[in-house]
Amino acid sequence: MNLVDAGLYGLLGSATVAIVMAIVLTGRVRNVIAGLAVLATGVAAALTGLATLLGYSGTGLAIPVALPLVGDLDALVLAPDRLGGFFMLLAGLVIAASALFGIGYAHGPAASRTGWTGFAAFALGVVLVPAAADAITFLLAWELMALGSTVLLLAEHATRQAVRAATIWYAVMTHLSFLLLLAGFGVLINAAGGTSWARMVGIAEPTASLAFALLVAGFATKAGLVPVHVWLPRAHPEAPSHASAAMSAAMVKMGIYGILLVTLRLLPNGPSWWAVVLVALGAISALYGILQASVQSDLKRLLAYSTTENVGLITTAIGVGLLLHQSGQHAAADVALIAALLLALSHAAFKTVLFLGAGAVLHATGERDLDQLGGLASRMPITALTFGVGALGAAALPVTSGFVAEWVLLQALIHADAKTDRLLAVVMPLTMGVVALTIGLGLLTFVKAAGIGFLARPRSQAASEASEVGFSMRLALLGSAGLTIGLGLIPGPLSQLLAGAVGASGIATTGLTGLELGGLGVVVLNPLALTALTLVLLAGVLVVNGIASRRHPRREVELPWGCGGERTSPRMEYNATSYSEPLARVFGGSLHTRRSVEVEHPDDAPLLVSGIEFNQETVDLVEHRVYLPAARLAERFGDFARKLQNGSIHRYVGFSFAALLLVLVLVTR
Repeated sequence: MNLVDAGLYGLLGSATVAIVMAIVLTGRVRNVIAGLAVLATGVAAALTGLATLLGYSGTGLAIPVALPLVGDLDALVLAPDRLGGFFMLLAGLVIAASALFGIGYAHGPAASRTGWTGFAAFALGVVLVPAAADAITFLLAWELMALGSTVLLLAEHATRQAVRAATIWYAVMTHLSFLLLLAGFGVLINAAGGTSWARMVGIAEPTASLAFALLVAGFATKAGLVPVHVWLPRAHPEAPSHASAAMSAAMVKMGIYGILLVTLRLLPNGPSWWAVVLVALGAISALYGILQASVQSDLKRLLAYSTTENVGLITTAIGVGLLLHQSGQHAAADVALIAALLLALSHAAFKTVLFLGAGAVLHATGERDLDQLGGLASRMPITALTFGVGALGAAALPVTSGFVAEWVLLQALIHADAKTDRLLAVVMPLTMGVVALTIGLGLLTFVKAAGIGFLARPRSQAASEASEVGFSMRLALLGSAGLTIGLGLIPGPLSQLLAGAVGASGIATTGLTGLELGGLGVVVLNPLALTALTLVLLAGVLVVNGIASRRHPRREVELPWGCGGERTSPRMEYNATSYSEPLARVFGGSLHTRRSVEVEHPDDAPLLVSGIEFNQETVDLVEHRVYLPAARLAERFGDFARKLQNGSIHRYVGFSFAALLLVLVLVTR
């Protein structure tokens, strides 16, 4: 038995143990044992994926299937290739960190039999999706992932009303995704005469384009791309935080895996409009997602919209890579595809630590609202430090993995020769502008998330009474933050490892860890030099601050402009709403922001003001203009159908007679 096959047996066995332990055990013991078993599932998946990426190949694992009344069916086959191995590695790392955090975090319904069973089933599904070797196995693993995540989302439905609404949105969208995938793979299976990936390669037009449209629509729904993203900002905030991290950092990447599976393996060399569709979907999603994230005050909702932005950038990179391949610029195309994988891996790392950090804050304060936080850096130093590292990665600042990934994407865009093709001459400059604007807005968004959430003074009693979370949660945070930094320090070896997953070349390591994009000329990224420069700048800031502190020691002063007050109040601080107010005004047409001012007067003095309350709410424009009208239309149709179904036998007989006449007319024509 080789490493890959052993890893597959290991993850199946540990997931089974997790499910059994979740059902059998109770209390704190269930948290620890089931959590460790899910962690083992993640570790086994990560090692299996790494072995596959390194070139080890297995014979595959065939799971026999039989039904009582039907008999034996085709076996379910697990045999990951290098692309699947990369996504197994990514998902396994995320699942391991989330499970470790969940051991200390899970409480109430999330720590119940249902909660841990759902998490174990979800973990198994998400690591089996990229291991599947045929469409049937893929769809079964996909549905296991969907059902497990739905159970996780429902865990706290009895305590919070918003959970039920979020679950309905998620269930509808995730099963829409499944139906689209079922139709798309059905088209390919019918044309290929088999369910294995190898049989589906090279399907001719127009069948290929029909399958592409159905499959990309299904995968885009799971990935959270605009306009089928509406489940994401509803579901992620309401799920338990360790589940939110796994859903955002791992589950949505299965949508990206599906897009790469279709465009690189099943239906390669498609027409150029496929690539244009992916670039358009990705660019719109990236810009819309970060705009929405920048004006959110709910921390987990902010992170959810940020996921749409990150997935949009990944999809943009895939589309750019396909477009450049079709124009003959293979070196730049390979760099763009490697950028897509780097973006996926870096997003998995920093989004895990960000969601787990948000969960730690929620666990300590009971608050997700940034306007009610502040002052947590001194009370929760490990959480603040690790969340800050995640924010640096999300803002694409050196020396994090986010910086490396977006730098590589920008190199592909910069070195693409747009003069060789009219389509490229239009697409490349627009894409460059959208990516640059997205990166800038991302920096603004995560300065707000980290600064407003953790610095200044507490703006609520809960924030002032917060304390650091438990050991397992701190360990998961530190591990995820370390991965965010560590991946940014080895761009050369990492990119060479990932190149095999997409069949790329022209990637070399310079020095110990540096990255050289040989196909684009001499383009070098030296992380050690960047680290040294960052440390020098940081040391300079600390020295200047120390000198200033000695010359001008801190002291309390009266505020002549404060009506006799001696100290500032937390109410005088910038909060999340005020920080993003200028942006909300500039992009008001795209953000659909609602504002209201309520003035309170004393009963005996209507001309005096006793209080003023300002409210600002930013609604999702796509949800507000597309989905809610469709839901209202469906509700009206249901009301009409309810009137017809009134229990009258005479009316039902009349309907049956009318249907019979219609059938006779159609048959006799």
